[in-house]
Amino acid sequence: MKCLIVEDSIIVRRILGSVLKKLGVTHILEAGDGKTAWHYLEREPVDLVITDWNMPEMDGLELVQAIRKHERTSHIPVIMITIRDRQDDVMKAYEYQVNSYIVKPFSLKSLKEKIEQVIKATGEK
Repeated sequence: MKCLIVEDSIIVRRILGSVLKKLGVTHILEAGDGKTAWHYLEREPVDLVITDWNMPEMDGLELVQAIRKHERTSHIPVIMITIRDRQDDVMKAYEYQVNSYIVKPFSLKSLKEKIEQVIKATGEK
């Protein structure tokens, strides 16, 4: 499995990468913003995207919109991880078709559970 982590905080990227490795993800790509992530996705297919919402260049929602708009990437599951905890933000993210939404700060246990749920649901399709 190949995963793209899109997060402007290198510390959070490292935490996410560590959890993914424990779940058996073998290839992990990292991007510090949505624009860089989109360039990766144009060249290289992935099985899962984990993205922050608030980032420079292209935010997480803009990235999700681009992913869903293109036939080559529209099937990729997306987990949004963000500090935005208001209900209208959560609803907006799901309107953009994220597969799961996690509010920071998060526990490693809840993060692991969400990732496992999305991986399992994607594998069943």
